[in-house]
Amino acid sequence: MLFAAAFTLFTASLVNAQSSSSDTSLGIAAIEAHFSQSGIVPSLLSSFDPSGILNVSYNGVSLTPGQQLTKDQVASAPQITFTPANSTVTTTGTYTLVMADADIVGTDESLGQTRHWLVNGVTVGTGGTGASHIEFLFHFPPYSVSTSGGIPVTQYAGPAPAAGSGPHRYVILLLPQPSSFSPPANLTQPNVGVSVFHLTDYISTSNLGSPVGGFYLTVEEGTATVTPSSTSPVVTSTLQPSKAASSSAPASSGSSTPKTQTPNAALSAQLVSLPLAILASVVGFLVL
Repeated sequence: MLFAAAFTLFTASLVNAQSSSSDTSLGIAAIEAHFSQSGIVPSLLSSFDPSGILNVSYNGVSLTPGQQLTKDQVASAPQITFTPANSTVTTTGTYTLVMADADIVGTDESLGQTRHWLVNGVTVGTGGTGASHIEFLFHFPPYSVSTSGGIPVTQYAGPAPAAGSGPHRYVILLLPQPSSFSPPANLTQPNVGVSVFHLTDYISTSNLGSPVGGFYLTVEEGTATVTPSSTSPVVTSTLQPSKAASSSAPASSGSSTPKTQTPNAALSAQLVSLPLAILASVVGFLVL
């Protein structure tokens, strides 16, 4: 009975791994395209090469990149998950989660961005505490991004653009904190109010790693009295799978050595490791 259950979970896990690999690759390519299309790259970030997908949802409703919402819809902090590009991308260590207002398309980002959320010491989890031995071993992404044990430098403050100022872009990034992480003195303690800062300066001076995931949404209040720079829509049907799915550096904050693995190799690694996981789970149950 126990072995049958383990085999069923093993089979389901393989199907899940195969179907999700392509979706993740295209999802990464999509967010890269959206960051370029919206002007976030290169106006705010000089480049953006994520190693996974950051999924953002408000009140249980998952968003699409650039989706326009009202102030009421984004009043409370969102739920965030991270899906690595492949099995070489680890999620150990701690991260910084930040949300900044990049204003409308065409904004001079050298003037700074309004900081709406900044949490250091964020972790990326692998399932709930109530999971059984087998369920835990067979847990697959997306993984929850947890701020509960972190330092809320700036508590979440919902977007509130000025009336008539146009559709503001609110950028959310997940960045690894290496051992050399050292934020500026004025942004180390909890409960620092919302204010303007330079996002890229903060990233570089704090020694944060490159974003492993990113997302943006838009919020507009009233009728715009300004005209944002023009953009062209992202045509998802023309996207090619992201290179991150075949060659990506670990998202772990403690490593700087890239690992390369093709999607098939990543799946092969899972094929090898999953039977061992089954054995370990069975042994665990027999011991208990």
